Amino acid sequence: MAHDDDGELMLRYARGDMRAFETLYRRHRSALYRYLARHIRNAETANDLFQEVWSKVIVSRERYEPRAQFRTFLYRIAHNCFIDYCRRVAVRNESSNADDDWEGALPGPEQDRPDTRAEQAQLTARYRAALAALPAEQRDVFLLYEESGLSLDEIAAISGVGVETAKSRLRYAVAKLRATLAPMELTSSVSPIQEPGYDGS
Repeated sequence: MAHDDDGELMLRYARGDMRAFETLYRRHRSALYRYLARHIRNAETANDLFQEVWSKVIVSRERYEPRAQFRTFLYRIAHNCFIDYCRRVAVRNESSNADDDWEGALPGPEQDRPDTRAEQAQLTARYRAALAALPAEQRDVFLLYEESGLSLDEIAAISGVGVETAKSRLRYAVAKLRATLAPMELTSSVSPIQEPGYDGS
């Protein structure tokens, strides 16, 4: 099924078609989890929020209207769940690496050689540290852009800011990440920091 029938799948789910929900879940679960996990950097908390997001999708199924893409609907819920979480814990800092194993839950290529695994662990740690150092607003826009596949217009709507503000936040985030990670070559398991493919006009 093509991605543009997500809205129809959600409508079918609202009518009781569980297979439609299973298709939506399989299609979006990995990117959604990465979005949450890279924000929070705590596997248990990310999993809790992941479950909360899908629970809200389930609760909202009868009120869903396909006026926007399902991805926009999904990531607006995820964004709001993350903001609510920050408020609940008074923006408690969870950057401790005591529970820092969420990367293992993400899909990726098999890389069994010890030297390769060690190198990838170092690159991943650098990338995660660079993400953590970004201001929260810039990190959110960057992760939405990278993980969701949404347009900047949609990201701006989810974030509650203007399109130019979203563009600016993304541009600053990319510049900071590239400056931090410039000395190393990023491999496919660590997100390459490239100029966003949007029209700057």
